[in-house]
Amino acid sequence: MPRIPTHTVATAPEASQETARKLERKMGKLLNIHAGMAHSPAVIASYTGMNAAIAAHGTFNARTREAIALAVGNQNGCDYCQAAHTLSARRAGLEEQQILDIRAGEVDFDDKIDTITAVAREAAANTGHVQEATWQAALAAVWSADELAETFAHIAANLFTNYFNHYAGTELDLPAAPELHA
Repeated sequence: MPRIPTHTVATAPEASQETARKLERKMGKLLNIHAGMAHSPAVIASYTGMNAAIAAHGTFNARTREAIALAVGNQNGCDYCQAAHTLSARRAGLEEQQILDIRAGEVDFDDKIDTITAVAREAAANTGHVQEATWQAALAAVWSADELAETFAHIAANLFTNYFNHYAGTELDLPAAPELHA
């Protein structure tokens, strides 16, 4: 059961309504994550602000963005984000097995995706700390220092949603992500 009430566009605080309306149009419905965030204008504005900054200034393609989101969501055990980003990863062109491999940290189909998700996973697991060997592997896979800096914005945006879902007790209103096999 959610700890933070979910809203419709009409029941959200007035300062959240326009943002909730835009998210509803974009997604086809007001997802539970957004309906919960709408309870606080500061939360929904923070979420959309981070995503707007990434959209305006980010350089990663959808496949890379979704790979980072899958890695961070799995690292944090966020069922909601894993479900949402599994759907988005499919739209970005990742295959089912690739999605599972990224979530499991067993990427053997793309060295660049492997190294960037390793950086993201380590940063998420270790309060931003990434081992030098992991960082150097990403540089060797031809990620630039600029791209590794940008990766932090993607990690932070995903930590925001992962932690919000844990904090708020967001109920899953999307198809669950497939289970990872042990």
